[in-house]
Amino acid sequence: MAGTNLITTEQLRLWDKRHVWHPFTQMQEWERDTQIIIVKGEGCWLIDTDGKRYLDGVASMWTNVHGHCRRELNDALKEQVDRLEHSTLLGLASEQSIILAARLAEITPPGLDRFFYSDNGSTAMEVAVKMAYQYQVHLGRPERSRFITFKNAYHGDTLGAVSVGGIEIYHTTFKPLMFETLQAPAPYCYRCELGCSRDSCNMKCLDSLETLIERNAGQVAGLVIEPLLQGAGGMIVQPAGFLKRVRELCDRYDLLMIADEVATGFGRTGEMFACNHESVVPDIMAISKGIAAGYLPLAATVTVDKVYSAFLGEYAELKTFFHGHTFTGNPLACAVALKSLDLFQQDNLLEELQPKIARLKQGLADFASMSHVGDIRQCGLAAGIELVEDRDAGTPYPWEQKIGIRVCQEARKRGVFSRPLGNTIVIFPPLVVSDSELDMLLRVLQESIRVVTE
Repeated sequence: MAGTNLITTEQLRLWDKRHVWHPFTQMQEWERDTQIIIVKGEGCWLIDTDGKRYLDGVASMWTNVHGHCRRELNDALKEQVDRLEHSTLLGLASEQSIILAARLAEITPPGLDRFFYSDNGSTAMEVAVKMAYQYQVHLGRPERSRFITFKNAYHGDTLGAVSVGGIEIYHTTFKPLMFETLQAPAPYCYRCELGCSRDSCNMKCLDSLETLIERNAGQVAGLVIEPLLQGAGGMIVQPAGFLKRVRELCDRYDLLMIADEVATGFGRTGEMFACNHESVVPDIMAISKGIAAGYLPLAATVTVDKVYSAFLGEYAELKTFFHGHTFTGNPLACAVALKSLDLFQQDNLLEELQPKIARLKQGLADFASMSHVGDIRQCGLAAGIELVEDRDAGTPYPWEQKIGIRVCQEARKRGVFSRPLGNTIVIFPPLVVSDSELDMLLRVLQESIRVVTE
């Protein structure tokens, strides 16, 4: 297709509607609408074909760390592409993947220093599930084939990741294809299924979890958890101490603890990893999204020597982990990830985040008096504002009213791109968002909520 720079916006829209199937999108409605087409990025901003700018309020699906088109990251990518674009890790080693693994081992929780590369959060969790079960097989415990999961959990869209998820609207359709799990209550304090008050319950949901573990420990390979924050479940924030007590239960009943840090890793919660807040070391941890600063697909499933060693043996013993991906440890993605780690240090990013987190907390307080804001949840530089039809009763808006979508459409008119989780408005900007940009994001979302709901 010659002269692509001469293609009009209208032609692009026609081709998009004719050929592109968008994720988590009702395409019948998409084809009726006039869509924004992004062609450029600068810092925390996205720019469309008409030159209009949008503040990236969701960090391009929770991935962007240092802003769009950061010069140092661009240069690292260009330098690597002139040396090597890709070579397989099946039978070969690769320079950038080796260096990255060594660098990551310096910052992951202590003991997590064995890295199995893949290319996105779903595959990282798929690896984790298979790894945990095969570990049990090698220990002579093949009956330990089940997993304990949490309601409202989201771990990706491959079938193994879907099986350990717990969001009905995403997962129910595929139930005939899924393996069964043991599902524990999530600490969704605003809508506690146990009928408890968040101020006085002492995390009673952990009692239910322990009962579930006690009854089934002999059948369980591992427990899967999103530490501190259930992202796609509605930005549900766990009470302080919840994660640590889950780790204690896993130790008590000899379960592998699998932490899904795909969304929470690389600074989002104010620490490099969410587990660090409570000094928790999982047995297996999945990382992706921010690992390559939002530039390229990259993920890793990280584990401890106890798990890794169970796979060691002679070739004929068939203890090999029979899993892999074509672009495992891609040098381009690894080169960008390495430069991203440099920028964390160069920019003192974790330290610079702390006043932004405090500013976000202060700004969110302004939403509390709004008549259709039911709950406000924050974890680091991530937040969710749950909108309700009746605030006193906590009555949710009917799904068909599309309140969350309408609020985000209103925000788009005002120069902010956001994407809701049902009727929960998400705040998840790049970590380098400035004070003025953060203030704008909050102001526009507040205005948009008011226009749609009042």
